Amino acid sequence: MTTYLVAVYDCSMCFGGREEGGWWYDGGSLVRVVMVCRTEERAYAYSRRLNRRLQSRQWGPNEGKREYTSVLSEGELRAEVWEDMVPAGYPERKPKYE
Repeated sequence: MTTYLVAVYDCSMCFGGREEGGWWYDGGSLVRVVMVCRTEERAYAYSRRLNRRLQSRQWGPNEGKREYTSVLSEGELRAEVWEDMVPAGYPERKPKYE
């Protein structure tokens, strides 16, 4: 039986390289698993509600942080849905520019 896990990640944009004027990719490290759901719909609904709270710059863990896409950003916490298992971080390997 498939389970859907909602996990919170500390996400940031990582510098990939100088090709074509510079490029970036998303990376994240696991903070914690917050919910296990039996249906995908329930997991995504919970994830959306949690992200609305996390993205609030008025209160919460992302309070006072710069925008995610800013070169001065310290990153932000995000809720994500994974099927059956949660990686400790992503991506597994740094992407290559092609």
